[in-house]
Amino acid sequence: MNGPLILIVEDEPQMLRFIRASLGSHGYRLLEAGTAQEATQLATTHAPELILMDLGLPDMDGLELTKQMREWTRTPIIVISARGREDDKVLALDAGADDYLTKPFGINELLARIRVALRHVREAASNVSEPVLTIRDLTLDLGKRQVLVSGKEVHLTPTEYKLLALLAQHRGKVLTHRQILKDVWGPAYANQSHYVRVHMAELRKKVEADPARPKLIVTEPGVGYRMRED
Repeated sequence: MNGPLILIVEDEPQMLRFIRASLGSHGYRLLEAGTAQEATQLATTHAPELILMDLGLPDMDGLELTKQMREWTRTPIIVISARGREDDKVLALDAGADDYLTKPFGINELLARIRVALRHVREAASNVSEPVLTIRDLTLDLGKRQVLVSGKEVHLTPTEYKLLALLAQHRGKVLTHRQILKDVWGPAYANQSHYVRVHMAELRKKVEADPARPKLIVTEPGVGYRMRED
């Protein structure tokens, strides 16, 4: 077996068995850690391609471990946790996690999130951004800074374009309000969440068939936004 190597950081035996069986049957190679200390050791010695991180570890909170790992690795981290509050998701994503799944979750959803995270790694490793992105009815030409919806050109303001390009380049991934503000407006605007809401409303008017029921850029309530891939 030569599939991607995934580190599972989980101390709950039943959940560990579920993930082990599910991912193993889909060709992934697995490492398992039940504590933060074990996770750090395995991550440094085996260089996994992705980390599944439970937050309720016996020796350290998973949020703190995620922050520590982000100091020395860019390996994608998907948090899997029973903590389902919006604040918990925001904290995890702002701590450096790439995605967040609330227990219980279906294996198909987990597999889809893993595929998205690994694809982002491959794109970053190639160091070549896709010049043209096509997502549903949207076509975004990054080289020409051109946006087409159903084949017709749409004119965006510079801010709207930056917002759309950011979401498109991270399609399938949740971006928190803070992450969007830092990347589009700069660190000084990290707490101005109303900026995102106002510009998102205008952007949706231009790229969504029905802005009141968006199908392309979906809201993750209390957390941020995600551009769909399908």
